[in-house]
Amino acid sequence: MDAAAPPPRGQEGQGDRSGGDEGGRYGVLLYYKYAEVPDAAALAAFYESHCRALALVGRVRVGPDGVNATLGGRMAALEKHVAEMSSNALFDGTDFKLASCDDPVDERVARECGFTSLSVRLVKELVTLCANPSLATPQITCAGRHLSAAEFHSVLQSVGATSDSEATVEKSEVVVLDARNVYETRIGKFRVPNVETLDPEIRQYSDLPLWIDEHAEKLRGKSIMMYCTGGIRCEMASAYIRSKGEGFENVFQLYGGIQRYLELFPDGGYFEGKNFVFDHRISVGSLKENILGTCLLCGSSFDDYSPRCRCSHCRMLVLVCSTCQDSTKDYVCELCQKNGKQCCQTSPRQGCKTESELIDSSDFGIPMIINQSATSTIPRSNGSEQLKKLKILCLHGFRQNASNFKGRTSALAKQLKHIADLVFIDAPHELSFVYKPNPDHCSGRSSLPSGTPKRKYAWLVAPNSIFYAEHDWKIADAPFDPLQYQQQTDGFEESYAYLEHAISQMGNIDGILGFSQGAAMAALFCRQQQKTCGSLKFRFGIFCSGYPAPIISDFDGEPIKLPSLHCFGNSEDHDRQIANRASTELANRFDKSCRSVIEHDMGHIIPTRPPFIDKIKEFLSNFI
Repeated sequence: MDAAAPPPRGQEGQGDRSGGDEGGRYGVLLYYKYAEVPDAAALAAFYESHCRALALVGRVRVGPDGVNATLGGRMAALEKHVAEMSSNALFDGTDFKLASCDDPVDERVARECGFTSLSVRLVKELVTLCANPSLATPQITCAGRHLSAAEFHSVLQSVGATSDSEATVEKSEVVVLDARNVYETRIGKFRVPNVETLDPEIRQYSDLPLWIDEHAEKLRGKSIMMYCTGGIRCEMASAYIRSKGEGFENVFQLYGGIQRYLELFPDGGYFEGKNFVFDHRISVGSLKENILGTCLLCGSSFDDYSPRCRCSHCRMLVLVCSTCQDSTKDYVCELCQKNGKQCCQTSPRQGCKTESELIDSSDFGIPMIINQSATSTIPRSNGSEQLKKLKILCLHGFRQNASNFKGRTSALAKQLKHIADLVFIDAPHELSFVYKPNPDHCSGRSSLPSGTPKRKYAWLVAPNSIFYAEHDWKIADAPFDPLQYQQQTDGFEESYAYLEHAISQMGNIDGILGFSQGAAMAALFCRQQQKTCGSLKFRFGIFCSGYPAPIISDFDGEPIKLPSLHCFGNSEDHDRQIANRASTELANRFDKSCRSVIEHDMGHIIPTRPPFIDKIKEFLSNFI
């Protein structure tokens, strides 16, 4: 396999499926490789074809700086994948961490972890260390020295065995630094006698540089022993520390992460508790079976994240034991408590609306735009009380992006500025750049579009869609077909997992607004939430020029029980892209007892003139 070449024509979606459905032990494979990738798009296309042929699920991120993969499937299929990738010189020296495990049994957990489908994405960088784009990314060549699990243990053993009265200087020169998020360190971490262990207690990986900056004096002149789950986060973080220059040269990282350490020391060694993992297993322990975590509410020993309880403010995972779990309660994580945030007096479904959080793009690379005014409160007419404004997640249509949709809805945002903040997010499926030839009247030839192209995305795509690299313009193969949405049947599972993750990082979202394909995706998301979780993440939904996605025809016959507003062109076919009957059909999939419909004569847009905007405001007023 050549990383720079796409798979042979005609082999996409085919191949050996001997590892897929013929039984055998299930397994999980983790690996990453920092290396210059000559053609990232071609390598991503290979992953898409090869992994689907082996019936693998999970996440693969391909960038110009390398590959990061977390895959699940039958052990035989994963072993074939490892053999295939090992044959490519690009992956020389790669640590393929393969572990057998039980099959996923909790569909909700598996879906949230992205282990029900395959997601292969092109990214600008494998992990995003800093959310501030103005700060330079450290050079990976400056990363700390790799220590094998045995070497890492040996250093800890030699320093930790020293008594309090011996070699004080040597002890003070070694610190252990955990590069993971606080919800991971809650349930497991290294504990070494006589050695200081630093837990940054960060919510997301991109918060780590700031912690390092603020605690630089704790690290200066020390031998820093870093670790994380599998090793990739230590690569960039150790490079960041070493980039500080004199006094920060001695940085070492546990090669293969906690996973390799526990494989070599199954009794746990110096690692206490469980290793949090980003797949359906949730966590992996040692033979000790000790519990390090505690319930957020009662303080009893507890380390099971499978209930997926989350902080009502920042949506970070929290530990709540079965005795304390209550669907009507709000949970406030320790970080939000430190910031003075309190439990709301309403249930999570009613929501506790707060300032938005930055999205951690270290795993998914999710861009977000918030159309937020200076204040998030609404003054009462008598000035006696202020109410929180609504926070609405907005899903753009096919071949659009967050920035484009924000611009198209600027008039709507202006009309709603006193009652709602709009949050925009790109869909996960990037589309090729296509254009309709426009012949030059002088030469008779058509030319490529001028200017810098803007990336466009989709929530659902047609089967066997091929993504072309940014520099490869593609001539539209047919005139615009207003019924093209009927062929867009793939990509839902990835989009669902993507939205799940994004919402978990945003804090509470009150409602969802979708336009065209975004409306179709919003309806599918709500339906799947109702089916798998029994309840919905939103208090309301607004569906503009929507249609029922052709993925599922009957929605299981049960209406979506969400207060909904449906806004679309009237029966005179003013909307020439989505027919009135299609939008009406989508509206009928929702519970009629809490469903409202606005029909207008303004085409394929969201109307902002009276009386239509007044009806939208009236609908939203029910949730303030």
